[in-house]
Amino acid sequence: MIAQLVIPGNYNSTPNTCAGCHTPDYNSATNPNHVALQFSTDCATCHTETAWAPATFDHDAQYFPIYSGKHDGEWNACVDCHTNPANYAEFTCITCHTNPETDDQHNGVGGYTYTNSACLACHPTGDADNVFDHNTTMFPLTGAHLTADCIECHAAGYAGTPTQCSACHTPDFNGSSNPNHIALGLPTDCAMCHTTQPGWNPASFPIHNDYYALNGAHAAIANDCASCHTGGNYNNTPNTCVGCHQADYNGVSDPNHVVNQFPTDCATCHTETAWAPSTFDHNTVYPFTGAHIAIADDCVLCHPGGNYTNTPNTCAGCHTTDFNGTTNPNHVALNIPTDCAMCHTTAPGWEPATFPIHNNYYALNGAHAAISNDCATCHNGNYNNTPNTCAGCHQADYNGTSNPNHVASQFPTDCALCHSETAWAPSTYDHNQIYPFTGAHIAIANDCALCHIGGNFNNTPNTCAGCHTTDFNGTTNPNHVALNIPTDCAMCHTTAPGWEPATFPIHNNYYALNGAHAAISNDCATCHNGNYNNTPNTCVGCHQADYNGTSNPNHAASQFPTDCALCHSETAWAPSTYDHNQIYPFTGAHIAIANDCALCHIGGNFNNTPNTCEGCHTPDYNASLNPNHIALSIPTDCAMCHTTAPGWEPATFPIHNNYYALNGAHTSASCVDCHNGNYNNTPNTCAGCHQADYDGTTNPNHITAQFPTDCALCHSETAWIPSNFNHNTIYPFTGAHIAIANDCDACHQGNYNNTPNTCEGCHTPDYNASLNPNHVALSIPTGRPPPGRRTIGRIPSRCGPIQQPPNRPQFHPPTPATGPAPPTPRGHPPRRE
Repeated sequence: MIAQLVIPGNYNSTPNTCAGCHTPDYNSATNPNHVALQFSTDCATCHTETAWAPATFDHDAQYFPIYSGKHDGEWNACVDCHTNPANYAEFTCITCHTNPETDDQHNGVGGYTYTNSACLACHPTGDADNVFDHNTTMFPLTGAHLTADCIECHAAGYAGTPTQCSACHTPDFNGSSNPNHIALGLPTDCAMCHTTQPGWNPASFPIHNDYYALNGAHAAIANDCASCHTGGNYNNTPNTCVGCHQADYNGVSDPNHVVNQFPTDCATCHTETAWAPSTFDHNTVYPFTGAHIAIADDCVLCHPGGNYTNTPNTCAGCHTTDFNGTTNPNHVALNIPTDCAMCHTTAPGWEPATFPIHNNYYALNGAHAAISNDCATCHNGNYNNTPNTCAGCHQADYNGTSNPNHVASQFPTDCALCHSETAWAPSTYDHNQIYPFTGAHIAIANDCALCHIGGNFNNTPNTCAGCHTTDFNGTTNPNHVALNIPTDCAMCHTTAPGWEPATFPIHNNYYALNGAHAAISNDCATCHNGNYNNTPNTCVGCHQADYNGTSNPNHAASQFPTDCALCHSETAWAPSTYDHNQIYPFTGAHIAIANDCALCHIGGNFNNTPNTCEGCHTPDYNASLNPNHIALSIPTDCAMCHTTAPGWEPATFPIHNNYYALNGAHTSASCVDCHNGNYNNTPNTCAGCHQADYDGTTNPNHITAQFPTDCALCHSETAWIPSNFNHNTIYPFTGAHIAIANDCDACHQGNYNNTPNTCEGCHTPDYNASLNPNHVALSIPTGRPPPGRRTIGRIPSRCGPIQQPPNRPQFHPPTPATGPAPPTPRGHPPRRE
């Protein structure tokens, strides 16, 4: 043992504690698992140095008292409580503390529940008198909590149960509708407004001012919620004065607000303290200035008829007539805004006036800016039809040029193309103002004739297609004409030489780039590899290799469709969707496992999953007992008899005729008629089922007559009647009897019991009436000789020997065990020895 404890040759720092050497033993212990149960690493607590077992364990001090208190002597083995020897963290109280006794002992205990964890939670010392008092914890039980079951709050165990209201009542918070807590953004601190009383009532709302401040008279009714929230409805409560005080507004008479059409914004004149006194500062609505000062006390000029509602507070509201009547300039014709204050003040006569929007009609820059306040220079007092083009004012300057001669050169009359508004000279000609030179155009900036052919500067194209249609038509990769790509070259190309690099912002018009495709939208080579013709536009066109390389499930082997979008999205291959019904429809009991793929695709393997019943249900087939499928060699094609309904029922048995043919009346019989729920050892003979019918016959009595129990000898499967009967098996027809073989009544007269089977039984009258010879006088016997006795002598000449009819069975006198003796043929005396 020492050799195991000491590293060979090293006698320094050898551990002197158990765990120092035996930690691997501690870690590998499984019964019980020391690590999981956090046992002390001081092995000597339970073990001796002699051997690990037997061991001791202070269960009472560390876990639960079983050697003291009321549990002392009540257990025999650990497995009494630890029913799972592989995990001693599991225990059971209710194996011993059974119902109904346990329930009866807890009558009246609030929150009691019959579970192991609940037992230990309330009886941590195992003592029925030392129970857990929730009110000694940090969460006393009050209000509705007094009647709650423990499991409602401690569903996840008793340790670490949260004490915040929202931990349990978030569904109540989310489900609130009056008011809707989520919509209002109310805090989830329930205790801020509610107590633990049932029904969440009564409740307060200390944060009312966050939604509507209660001031003045409103503060006095802060606790009278119903005043504003009529009928207890806290949704859609008005937050405007008139929303609550419409009746007050309608009822005033001095002045009459309705008649005077005062605004319904009460706060304009009133405070929240009281309706009176009230104020009205006209300047807060519309200040009096200029010409308005003179009419400040003549209200009806602006409020005709004493109507204070909808009185205009804009210039145009009162002065549209003045606006429409202007002629210099004509405000309507020029679409000058109706905001009079933009140009005019309230000074009488509308003057002086400015025109700050002059630039909207003609921008005043450069030399024009210098005369912006000298209106007469351009308008000369007439503000109608003033030119707004350079040539409109400067045509004489254009015509008078000589260096160069603008008229001869047919320069445009748009002076601003070369001149600024500051002065005529110096002048420039910035081509970029008309058409900027960029990219490949820079190289031809000085070769005007390339674009302005023949020196014609008029109608030179300023669109790409105007010059490059030939390039457009000649494209092959891709073919722009074939693809109907727009001729707006700038949509994809810059002016860089060679048309590259290029973009394709209308890619989605041809193939939408979504999901993972969007992430590579700028990496054209990934899909096109430099060839933009005939690029596939189907999933499999690009992803055939992905399809072929699948293994779980193997798409190719399973012959899955190559339309990837049926199961996959463009974002990623996984997760994917799958319409299982395309391969194997879910019906009956399969519906319940439709989302539990692992039941059929064991281990997540989707290859070679059976698609036949027996592929999965052979164990069910082998285990069947009623009937025993294996013993009866019933085919393994389950669908032949069963549907997918749970429990394999109802079931049919279309191969019944392979075991017992159902004909006649049997075809209409139900399974229970013959099997009565037991499909094993069901008889396959008539008597097996119809013995009672056989025994109950009276005409004739089959038992008395000892008829065979093979019913099919006389009866068919259609019905008992009519029946056939081989009379020769009981009494052969010979001689004169042949003529009456079909006249049953001649002998039986409707009664088939006790019909004589001796000659004298029927023919005694013939015997008595005989005269030649006189049978009675001669005492000729009436019966045949006893069995085994030979007869000798002569037989009357008119009587021949007894002959059996051809092809009829021989009738031998039966023994007492098989029936009565056969009849003696009429007219044949017995032979004498």
